[in-house]
Amino acid sequence: MSIETATGLETGQPYPYRRVELVEPDWTRFPGWKDVTAAEWESVQWQRAHCVKNIKQLRDLLGDLVDDRFYDDLERDQRERATMSMLVPPQMMNTMAPHATPAGPGSLTEAMYADPVRRYMLPAFSERRTDWPSHPHATRDSLHEHDMWVAEGLTHRYPTKVLAELLPTCPQYCGHCTRMDLVGNSTPVIDKLKFSMKPVDRLGAMMDYLRANPSVRDVVVSGGDVANLPWPRLEDFLTKLLEIENIRDIRLATKALMGLPQHWLQDDVRAGMERVATTARARGVSVAIHTHVNHANSVTPLVAKAAKAMLDTGIRDVRNQGVLLNGVNADPHALLDLCFSLLDGAQIMPYYFYMCDMIPFSEHWRVSVADAQRLQHHIMGYLPGFATPRIVCDVPFVGKRWVHQLADYDREKGISYWTKNYRTSIEANDPEALERTYEYYDPIHTLPAEGQAWWREHAGTSLAEAEKRAAASRETAEAQALLTIS
Repeated sequence: MSIETATGLETGQPYPYRRVELVEPDWTRFPGWKDVTAAEWESVQWQRAHCVKNIKQLRDLLGDLVDDRFYDDLERDQRERATMSMLVPPQMMNTMAPHATPAGPGSLTEAMYADPVRRYMLPAFSERRTDWPSHPHATRDSLHEHDMWVAEGLTHRYPTKVLAELLPTCPQYCGHCTRMDLVGNSTPVIDKLKFSMKPVDRLGAMMDYLRANPSVRDVVVSGGDVANLPWPRLEDFLTKLLEIENIRDIRLATKALMGLPQHWLQDDVRAGMERVATTARARGVSVAIHTHVNHANSVTPLVAKAAKAMLDTGIRDVRNQGVLLNGVNADPHALLDLCFSLLDGAQIMPYYFYMCDMIPFSEHWRVSVADAQRLQHHIMGYLPGFATPRIVCDVPFVGKRWVHQLADYDREKGISYWTKNYRTSIEANDPEALERTYEYYDPIHTLPAEGQAWWREHAGTSLAEAEKRAAASRETAEAQALLTIS
């Protein structure tokens, strides 16, 4: 049910704003959950115990509502293309095909194929590119975060900010995960990098570095997903962070606020977060939660309840960092629908939309810089300025840049050139770091014929070459990890 406040016909605007009432889809429409009670649904233990981890469990859930070709398509993808293993909590699974009515065998097949959440959480082999399965410059650690480890799992990429990867697991695994080199279980095509230090030693080394480097004021606490860390361990880490005088901002990264809101609604988590927020306020430190929502269908009443519960603890904000994905949200209306659902329905601040990173087998999701610029143009003016998300390109060895900040752009070859104004932790002695330009590459299938021909001549298109480059990236990451801990 929606409350129509304006329509395109009435206002003449390209985008018709409407305030939409959030709805929790009926999970009993799926055969495997037909007897699940509301109390079970709102239990984090039940949610974690009933995640979809493989095709058999998906069949048990959906039964014959989807055709065998759908299951076969997903199974082949897991076998031949997937960089992330299958893991979907019931909460997220329930937002797939939310408006389709089951009506017998095969009745949900097309709805599931078309569903935007399914497209990135349960990738199908038939949706992957066959002409350019991976970009020639795709790598497992596409942002070179491991290269910038100053302690195992601690990336010092920006002058005043660090990324702390506390653990390598999540409550859910997204097909496009930029940290697919480390996060999650190994797949048939990706053997994951592993932390070598014990957790207590790894986190202790992070603290030692932060205490010794007063220029760092901002810590992104991530992973993986902090929702998978037992609360006492996470609170202990945050409490120690708050004791470091130079730390002024702490951001907790958790897609689980959307994918598993039940976690953030637990009494012990709410009470613990209130303790952290109270200490932070007393010390003048800002604590915020950053979540990852890619489509408006994912914003439900339980997600809004979890966001409100966190805001009520006294943290500064809950913000969203989505990813631009073809077939999911790479459309002005889809982006604005998502932003308004977050802002109006859940008090979550639209913050960033990242361009999908250049990991292996991601070309069907990625958009060009030109398309990202177009999308930024089309969403301007509808949202409040403070809630208008910036679309950014995370340029290797550079970092986040607004998509209009490029220094030059060869649209025929799809190569954009970027500059930066700071050194990463691996460039302290590089006199040219601030003078050179850095390259980012559009998906080749988006280029004109001349550009595609240039890439075929200079890079080839074979899957074997893509896999060879992925293996080389893996070896580099492993070597860097050994250097970091030695």
